[in-house]
Amino acid sequence: MMSSDAILEIRHLSKSFGNHEVLRDIDFTVRPGDVTSIIGASGSGKSTLLRCVNLLETPTGGEILFHGENVSGKKVDASAYRAKVGMVFQSFNLFDNMTVLKNCMIGQVKVLKKSREEARQNALKYLERVGMGPYINAKPHQISGGQKQRVAIARALAMEPEVLLFDEPTSALDPEMVGEVLEVMRGLADEGMTMLVVTHEMAFARDVSNYVVFMSEGVICEEGKPGEVFTNPRQQRTREFLSRFSKG
Repeated sequence: MMSSDAILEIRHLSKSFGNHEVLRDIDFTVRPGDVTSIIGASGSGKSTLLRCVNLLETPTGGEILFHGENVSGKKVDASAYRAKVGMVFQSFNLFDNMTVLKNCMIGQVKVLKKSREEARQNALKYLERVGMGPYINAKPHQISGGQKQRVAIARALAMEPEVLLFDEPTSALDPEMVGEVLEVMRGLADEGMTMLVVTHEMAFARDVSNYVVFMSEGVICEEGKPGEVFTNPRQQRTREFLSRFSKG
């Protein structure tokens, strides 16, 4: 069923690598202002799903609709689409030879065709917003992991996307740096940014999301509002998965 207000609709999505089916029959919808957390054990297909949504992997079957248009076909301009559906990676993916500021300018100039000055002003605005204003002339190797991830978020925001995808944005960080990145993400959620977050941070999934998708072995096992999924899971697999976290 087509819903007019959806930004993204994932319909019957499947993905195989050779004979190994990693995703099958995945269906969900992302509406403006949604913060959807995708949780599940390692190897359940979460990151592959996000990579399909961002067209870094080509789905084997099904559709990805962006404002009702199927973007999983061959004719899509992937870089223009990715400007609208931005991605923040586990491993930051910053350019090591560029300053923090230039990292946040390059996509705007190359993809959005902004002037250098406009790109610079925009980059500065978002770097300030994530608390990285003082570090604009640093190179990535001179800053911490948490700071790198905040730069990566600013870089994604500088493209002014409609949706931000986060692929386990805190899992490569030292524990003491996780909080600073989650705080930025909480702030974005409060401001109404539409976000799709693959995460192991259960408190974030429970407290910040308005929708939770639990994946297991390549399928969506359970989904719903965080209050329902966390306090009254219907599926045994969900209960087993969550019981490991509630002890913490």
